[in-house]
Amino acid sequence: MAKTVILHIVGEDPIVADLDQEPQPTDAYIKVSNLRKRDGKDVAYLTAGVQSVIYPWHRITFLEIMVSEEERGSVIDFFRS
Repeated sequence: MAKTVILHIVGEDPIVADLDQEPQPTDAYIKVSNLRKRDGKDVAYLTAGVQSVIYPWHRITFLEIMVSEEERGSVIDFFRS
């Protein structure tokens, strides 16, 4: 099952994508699909109809792996009252 991630790419705004499997320490790149901006709009520098993109690790600052809906029940969210 694909996990939703937020990619923080050097010199770009963060983008949301789907990741089929978590990257391994030996991987030289990361392959993601269904790229979109955080507000759901299309990413401007991608051609229409792109299915997936491969980014080399040296272009990625960090990667946020979001929790799936079934895992959400076991995660404690912090909030203010």
